[in-house]
Amino acid sequence: MNNRLRELRDAKGWSQGELAAQLDVSRQTINALETGKYDPSLPLAFKIAHLFACRIEDVFLPDPA
Repeated sequence: MNNRLRELRDAKGWSQGELAAQLDVSRQTINALETGKYDPSLPLAFKIAHLFACRIEDVFLPDPA
């Protein structure tokens, strides 16, 4: 699954560590999300979308078929 997490994080001027602290996850989790190596749980996806004041589908994009 592709995502815009890095783009959104950069727009806020946050480091991976700062974002991780706000979401109560590790910096490694943020790195794995940004590089597409990890898909978030639904509760985490909602938390991320809420933090950036957008919809889940504005952050996470389905892989092309």
